[in-house]
Order: sequence, then C-alpha cells, then structure tokens
Amino acid sequence: MSQKILVINGPNLNLLGTREKEKYGQSSLEDIKKKCESHANKLGLNIEFKQSNVEGEIVNFIQEARKKYDGIIINAGGYTHTSVAVLDALLAVKKPTIELHITNIYKREDFRHKSLISKAADGIICGLGADGYVMALDGIKKIINNEN
Repeated sequence: MSQKILVINGPNLNLLGTREKEKYGQSSLEDIKKKCESHANKLGLNIEFKQSNVEGEIVNFIQEARKKYDGIIINAGGYTHTSVAVLDALLAVKKPTIELHITNIYKREDFRHKSLISKAADGIICGLGADGYVMALDGIKKIINNEN
C-alpha cells in the first residue's frame, strides 16, 4: 500500500507564477503540483495538495491528516512566522513533517528568520525554489521509512 502524504500550502502561494517572480520563480502552484505528482508516482507515494489563505483551514487540514496521511509537507507561507495554532496542530498530530520554503528565509527580512513551526518539523528545506517540493517528497519518504 502506498504511503499518503499531505502537501499543505499557506497564504499567497496560490499566486505563485505571478507573484514576485524574482523571489518565487515562474512556476505556478499547479505546475509544482504536477511535478510533485509525477515524482510521487516514481517513489510510490500518494500525495494530496491543499492550499489556503486562512489559518484555521490550515489547522483543519493538519488535524484531518491525523488519520488519513503518513506524513506532512508544509509551506506555511507567512504563518510560519506567526502561527502558534499551526505549530500546536502539527505537534498534536505527531506525523512526520517537513517544513518547506521556496526562498531562503535567512536571507530575507529579520522577522522571517524565526520559524514557529520548526519545532514540529523533522526536516526543513529552504532556498531551493520550487524544486524544494520534490526534495521534500524524497525526504519525507526516507523519514517515514526510517532511512534518514
């Protein structure tokens, strides 16, 4: 049976491909999703992509993952730096988790250097662009299979 992975995308990630291309690149979230689906097939993973601009919806996605998914990849966007609720949900669910950022948060504004959700993450990928999503799939599979 293939492992099920939930990929959560936070606020403004629905604007990828049109938003600040110099920082976030040309790929839309749909482009990234298709690339991930192809890679997940090769890895024997079943993935579901979700996106919301609403903090409570992201918390709901995480809570629903408790019984439906083997792992979580989360690009929480701006909620990375502000949301205790997202952190608490990740800690409560206790699923293998990779925190993901398209940009290198440590080369940006000072407030972005602090991630509230890192405490719940088994791994963090940042600064590798949209390719970070594919790398996160490789990483979550290794974490779930205790190969890390």
